[in-house]
Amino acid sequence: MAVETDYRRGRHVVSAMHVHLVFVTKYRRGVFNDEMLTVCEEAMRKVCTDFEAQLIEFNGGTDHVHLLVNYPPKVAVSSLVNSLKGVSARILRRDFTGRANRAIMHGHFWSPSYFAASCGGAPLTIIRQYIEQQQRPV
Repeated sequence: MAVETDYRRGRHVVSAMHVHLVFVTKYRRGVFNDEMLTVCEEAMRKVCTDFEAQLIEFNGGTDHVHLLVNYPPKVAVSSLVNSLKGVSARILRRDFTGRANRAIMHGHFWSPSYFAASCGGAPLTIIRQYIEQQQRPV
């Protein structure tokens, strides 16, 4: 079994933080096609780069997208999400005016909610067991 050694290293921190994000379109309108998903991925990769994060995986359906992002500890997930959704919405509306019509979606491309889950590393049960087994000083 290989050991994960792909850690971010900073001056005072070593980290491996990953988040799985899911964004859905407003009213779950099925607006995405392959070309739109490609443009959306490019926009989101640029935003991640600006945040010193890395978009590891991206895919989606007609009404949602999934992202796997490796991000530094100084980045708040909520700030990253706001930028990802804001920038991508502007670009998609600009490039695909007919498919992403503001009137149909009442001025918004994305639903205001999102799904975020931390992921990677050992399962929580293993981490709990590791912490429980630490030798407490007497």
